[in-house]
Amino acid sequence: MTLLSVNVNKVAVLRNSRGGGEPDVARAAEAVLAAGAGGITVHPRPDLRHIRPDDVRVLADLCRGRAEFNIEGNPFAAARGPYPGLLEMVADFRPEQVTLVPDGDGQITSDHGFDLARDGNRLRGVIAALRAMGARVSLFMDAGADLALAAELGADRIELYTGPYADAFARGDATAELERCRASADQAVSLGLGVNAGHDLSQANLGEFLRRVPGVQEVSIGHALIGESLYAGLATTVQAYLRVIAGATT
Repeated sequence: MTLLSVNVNKVAVLRNSRGGGEPDVARAAEAVLAAGAGGITVHPRPDLRHIRPDDVRVLADLCRGRAEFNIEGNPFAAARGPYPGLLEMVADFRPEQVTLVPDGDGQITSDHGFDLARDGNRLRGVIAALRAMGARVSLFMDAGADLALAAELGADRIELYTGPYADAFARGDATAELERCRASADQAVSLGLGVNAGHDLSQANLGEFLRRVPGVQEVSIGHALIGESLYAGLATTVQAYLRVIAGATT
């Protein structure tokens, strides 16, 4: 069954908006795992807008031996103040998976995948270094991009950027975007790459996505899940997602 990894960045956003320690990111992650999620995702950024390096340490300890820990980030973002850089955090905290994302400070959220023709040479050494640390490496990629170079660079998986699919679903016609995602997933599998997916997935659109794009190994969901949990509760919302996944993939 597709693994649900819950991104807890938004919990940190709320905490940071007030200062102090509430809501507690580790307590939220504990509730998520107790409800049945298979992993925790964080995306620390150099501007410390949400998850901070000290959170990453706590969450790595919480997940160790219990659930997958996935750190997302831009490997080319330089260390800054308390932010030590992505590779340094991976060396310290040893996540099971690292998802490389080409985001910048000016982006509110990740909104595109890698251009491997441009960034491939820089990524090759990064991927090798991360794999030497024992991490599975996933590349954030647009549906429809040619994935042959991702495999040649040594990546283990790709994460399909599902924002365009979510937008099309909301407009009422996601057929073309689903076909693009399915074709990319098929190409990835043919190249020996695993397939993850994430961005703007929700209870409303996740089931259709998984039914039409078979073989997705993991979905990373944060914004919608945390928002929905304000109404229904965190454990109840996680369990609702797990029912969607089970209904779409079994």
